[in-house]
Amino acid sequence: MKKTILSLTYIGLLTLSTSIALIPSDHFEVSAKGHSIDFKSKDPSGSFDKISGDIDFDEKNLDACKFNLKIEVSSINTGNGMMNKKAQTEEWFDAKKHPDIKFKSTKVEKKESEYSITGDLTIKGITKSYTIPATYSKSGGKITFKGKFNVDRIEFKVGKKSEAVPDIMKVSFVVPADKK
Repeated sequence: MKKTILSLTYIGLLTLSTSIALIPSDHFEVSAKGHSIDFKSKDPSGSFDKISGDIDFDEKNLDACKFNLKIEVSSINTGNGMMNKKAQTEEWFDAKKHPDIKFKSTKVEKKESEYSITGDLTIKGITKSYTIPATYSKSGGKITFKGKFNVDRIEFKVGKKSEAVPDIMKVSFVVPADKK
C-alpha cells in the first residue's frame, strides 16, 4: 500500500511539473511605436524603423517564452539617402531577395535582473545562433525589452571585408509589446 501511495504521488508530481511547462504564457505583439533598433560603428551608423512580431512571455515560466521578430531591411535609415539605397543592394542586405532580418528564440534564461534570449538570427538568408542580453520592464498591458549586443556583418555576408566599414556592428534595441 505504501509503495502504491508513493508511486501515485510521484506520478502526480511528474504530471504537475509537466503541466506547468505547458501553461501558455501571455501573448504580446510588438508595438508599432516606441521601438528602436540602432546600429553603430565607426561608419556607418543608423537604425531600422520597422519591426514587427510576437512575443509569448511569462517571467515565471521561461520554458514557454517565445520571441518571433522581423525587421524590414527597407526601413534602414543611415541619415544618407544614397547609403540607404546602397545598403539594400545585393552586396549588402539584398533586400529584394531577403526583405527581412528575423530572430526566432530557442531558449530564454534569467540571471539576476537580466535575461538571455538565445535564438536563430537570420540576415541575408544566413542563420546563426545568437544570445542576446536584455532587461525587461512591465507597465500595465505593455512589456519592454532593452539591450545591446554585437553582430559580425561578415558572418552574414553583409558587404565585403574592408578598412572603411568595421566588421562588428554594435546593436542596441528597445522593443515594446502590447498584450493581446
